[in-house]
Amino acid sequence: MRLDGKRVLVCNCEGTMPLDGKALAKACGATEGGEAATQLCRAELGRFQAALKTGEPLTVACTQESALFDEQREELRSDTPVSYVNIRETAGWSSEAADALPKMAALIAAAAVPTPALPTVTMKSEGVALIYGRDEMAIAAARQLSSRLDVTIMLDRPKDVAAQPQMDLPIVQGHIAGARGHLGAFELVVDNYALPLPSSRQSLKFGAPRNGASSTCDIIIDLTGGTPLFPAHEKRDGYFRPDPKDPAAVQRALFEASDLTGSFEKPIYVAYHAEICTHSRSKKTGCTRCLDVCPTGAIAPSGDHVTIDPYICGGCGNCGAVCPTGAAEYRLPPPATLAEQLRALLLAYREAGGRQAVVLVHDAKHGAPLIDALARHGDGLPARVLPFAVNALGECNVAFFASAFSYGAADLRLLAPVKRNDDAAGIGQQMALAESVLVGLGYEGGRLGLIETDDPEQLGAGLAALPRREGPSGASYLPMGRNRDLARLAFRHLHSVAPQPVDAIALPPGAPFGNLQIDAENCTLCLACVSACPTGALSDDPERPRLSFTEDACVQCGLCKNTCPEKVIALEPRINFTSESARQRQVKEEEPFHCIRCAKPFGTKSSIEKVIATLEGKHWMYGKGGEIADRMRMCADCRIIVQSENKIDPYAGAPRPDVRTTDDYLAERAAAELKASGKKPS
Repeated sequence: MRLDGKRVLVCNCEGTMPLDGKALAKACGATEGGEAATQLCRAELGRFQAALKTGEPLTVACTQESALFDEQREELRSDTPVSYVNIRETAGWSSEAADALPKMAALIAAAAVPTPALPTVTMKSEGVALIYGRDEMAIAAARQLSSRLDVTIMLDRPKDVAAQPQMDLPIVQGHIAGARGHLGAFELVVDNYALPLPSSRQSLKFGAPRNGASSTCDIIIDLTGGTPLFPAHEKRDGYFRPDPKDPAAVQRALFEASDLTGSFEKPIYVAYHAEICTHSRSKKTGCTRCLDVCPTGAIAPSGDHVTIDPYICGGCGNCGAVCPTGAAEYRLPPPATLAEQLRALLLAYREAGGRQAVVLVHDAKHGAPLIDALARHGDGLPARVLPFAVNALGECNVAFFASAFSYGAADLRLLAPVKRNDDAAGIGQQMALAESVLVGLGYEGGRLGLIETDDPEQLGAGLAALPRREGPSGASYLPMGRNRDLARLAFRHLHSVAPQPVDAIALPPGAPFGNLQIDAENCTLCLACVSACPTGALSDDPERPRLSFTEDACVQCGLCKNTCPEKVIALEPRINFTSESARQRQVKEEEPFHCIRCAKPFGTKSSIEKVIATLEGKHWMYGKGGEIADRMRMCADCRIIVQSENKIDPYAGAPRPDVRTTDDYLAERAAAELKASGKKPS
C-alpha cells in the first residue's frame, strides 16, 4: 500500500496473525494496494526487491527480519530509505488480535513520521587501558587483553598478590582519588602510587608511595568492586565496572573493551540554546532544574548559563524534560517530532474506529523485550494498548503527557524496571504536574501511572486491570515549537473540552508556569527585576516609570525574586487559561521625579526619596538640606553642571586641618615663653 508518499509492505507471518491487508489499507487511509504477504522474508522476498527499485521511501511491517532486508538492500546497492515497524509482537500476536486492526493502522502511521538525523561527536581511542583491581583477577584480565590493548595494571591496597616470574606487563600500586573524562580521554589523580620492588619474592612488594600522581588512559576496567569512579557509571563511555564476583559479567566487560580502539561516533543528544537559559543573571542564581536531575554530571554552571558536555552526556533526556524554556532541548527525537508521532498514532487509531486508547510508553532496552516475551509466551498486549517507544523514559515530560491526552488517549502508562536508575529522576515531578492539571479540569484521576515490573506476566496483568474509559475529545492540531509551546497547545485544548473548565489551577512548587505576587505598595520601581528577567515576562516602559507582567512568559525561574532589593516578589505556580495570561498586566506606575534644577523627569519619586532618606544623617556628605543632598534630586546632566561650577571633588572627604611644620611649633613655643615672661613682643 502507499501511505503519505511511502510504500508500506505488510505480512501475516505465515498466517500466524489475522491480517486483512485491504482492511488495514483502508484503516490507514492508503491511496492504493493492500495485499498482505504471507512470507515476505522468504518466498515473497521479490516484493521487497521490487519496492526498493521504485526509489520511494519504504516501510516494512516487520522488525525480526530487518537484518535480512538490509542485506538485500546492500546487495542491490539501493539508496531507497527503509524503516521498520513491529505489528506482530505489538498487535498481531495477541489474544485480542482480531480487534487489533485500528492499533496496526496506528503503529504504521506513527512509523511514517520522519525523524531528523542527529549530529555527532567523535571519540578517539588508542587502546590504552587501565585494569584497576585488588588482586590476581586484575592481572589475569590484563593478560587476556594484552594482545589487543595496551594495558597497565593498578592494584588498590593489594594483599598477598603473588610476585610475577616475569614482569611483562606494567603493574603499579595506587588508589584513584579522582577521575574525569570519557572514552579516549580519561584523566586520573592517583594517591598511594608506588612501583613494585624488583626484589619481591613471594608476594609483590612496592616502594615508597606518593600522593597526587596523575595519569591518562583511554579505557578503564574497574574490578575493585568498590565505589564507582563516576556518577551514573553505566553511562560513561569507556568505563567498565563489572561485579568481580560474577565471572560472566567480567568476561562481557573484557569482550566489549577489547574492541574499543579507533574512532567512535556518539550522538549529541541535547541542543543547548544559551539565549533562553534562565540559570543566572548578574551572579544571582535562578533555575537549576537541569543541574539537579543530570545523573552523569555532564551539565555544569558557566556564568549566567550552563555548559553541557556531549562526550559525557548519557542521553537520559532529564534535562530536556525539566527545562522550563527549552534551552536544553532533547533531540532523539526533538519534542515536536515526538508529539507528531503521538498525533499520528492516536489520530489513526481514532479514525480506524479505535476507542479507549491506552498509550504504553517504553524504551528499547527494558520495555521491548517484555512486550516481545508477553506476545510469544502470553496473551500479548490488549487491542486498545498502543505501545510507544522512546529512546529514554526520562525525556517524557509534561508537554508529552498533555499532548497524549489532547490527542485522545484515555490513559497513559510508563513501563519502567523494578530497579529504577537515575534516567527517570524528574519523571515523577512531570507526571504529578500533568495529573494536577487533568484533575483540576475535572478529568478522572489516575490516568497517568507507572508500571514497574521485569516480568511480562505482571505487565499483562497490570494492563488488563486498567479501567475502560473514554479519553478527552481528541484534537488534530499540528504540534509546533518547543516543550513549553507544546504544553500550552495541549492544555488549551484539554481546557476547551474539560468537564470543569476552570480559569486557573494551582500547581506544585517547581512548575514552569505561574504568576508573580508583587507587593506594589513597597515596590520602588527600581526595575532590577526587569533587567534580571530572561524571558521578558517582566517589562518596563521607556517613556515613564512603569512595571508590567505577562504571565504566559513566566517560567518561575525565581531570578526576579532573588534580585529584588525590596524583597516584594513571590512566585505563584499555576496555569491560567484566561486570555489575560497572554496580555501585559500593569503592576505599578508612578509619576516620574522631576529635576529640581531643570524640571526634566527622571527616576521615580519613591525611589529618589528612599535613597535620600537612607543617606541623610548617616554620612557626612548628606546632611539635611545640604547642597550635596540636593544634587540627589537633580538629573544626571544637572549634577555634572553643578559639580563643575562649584568645583566639587566627588572623591573628597571631610575638611582636613592645615598642614603644620616645625616652624609653626617653634613659633608657638616662642609666643608662649614671651607671654609667660610678661614682656611685650618687640
